[in-house]
Amino acid sequence: QLQLVESGGGLVQPGGSLRLSCAASGFTLGYYVIGWFRQAPGKEREGVSCLSSSGGVTKYADSVKGRFTISRDNAKNTVYLQMNNLKPEDTAVYYCAADRSDYYSSYCAYHGMDYWGKGTLVTVSS
Repeated sequence: QLQLVESGGGLVQPGGSLRLSCAASGFTLGYYVIGWFRQAPGKEREGVSCLSSSGGVTKYADSVKGRFTISRDNAKNTVYLQMNNLKPEDTAVYYCAADRSDYYSSYCAYHGMDYWGKGTLVTVSS
């Protein structure tokens, strides 16, 4: 059974850092695009970052470029989102999602995600 479990959220002060984890089970990352999304209260869900199944192509929303970094550990079958210089507007529930892709493809996009985790809350506040 394919499953995604997010962790690492919490309360952090503006300017601080957090690292979110997305642990995947039931599938191999080399066959899936992984995306990080977030949804703030009263707002639509937005794509934050994605990582191709090859692990070599990344994409970031303009609002997080230069502050967030997506990466993965194949041995742990886990994708990470390192978030630095956090701002109050980063406050949201963060979700990871997976989209079936060709093996080790360079494709990376936010649409078409088939599987979703339950999310982890990030609150940036002083």
